[in-house]
Amino acid sequence: MAYAYRQERTVAAVAGDHTAAFEKAEAIEGVDSALRPAAPRDRGAPSWLKPVAIAIVGLVAIIFGGRLLVDGAVELARVLELSEALIGLTIVAVGTSMPELVTSLVAAVRRQSDVALGNVLGSNIYNILGIGGFTALIAPTPVPERIAQFDMPAMLVASGLLMLFAWTGRKISRAEGATFCGIYLAYVAWIISAS
Repeated sequence: MAYAYRQERTVAAVAGDHTAAFEKAEAIEGVDSALRPAAPRDRGAPSWLKPVAIAIVGLVAIIFGGRLLVDGAVELARVLELSEALIGLTIVAVGTSMPELVTSLVAAVRRQSDVALGNVLGSNIYNILGIGGFTALIAPTPVPERIAQFDMPAMLVASGLLMLFAWTGRKISRAEGATFCGIYLAYVAWIISAS
């Protein structure tokens, strides 16, 4: 993160261009105009109390929302007699990735490819290293044999395909996007049939 931040500052200073963080915020604002920052008030500096309170409420909502999501997913797995790994790899994964989908779609439509691709790559790097590492620090977690034997290699293959497609012509074409979608549907169909 420190390297990425320094690189962004250097590029912005040399080129006079906006950083990827600015462009991502702009893409999010395109989805919902209510997310645009409010215009500064004329009567002095805004109070720090309201933003801190909103951040705390948001943090509490995330904690309880995460607990509800996990509890609901586990209960759904029991009711449908499916494995918890299957629910985690499908419903929970898709649900928690919706903000990335929306942000990347808006950025791609606006031709902000650095935001579209950076958002996907950044969230995956953070999920694996940040969330995976932090979770293991708090509660070491055994890796289920099935995930180690199939899902982790599938993730590596998907990453390799992304690298390959990104280097061919320096863009990911519609045909390559359709290939990704088809492979994902085949992956989901396989893990459902294997459960």
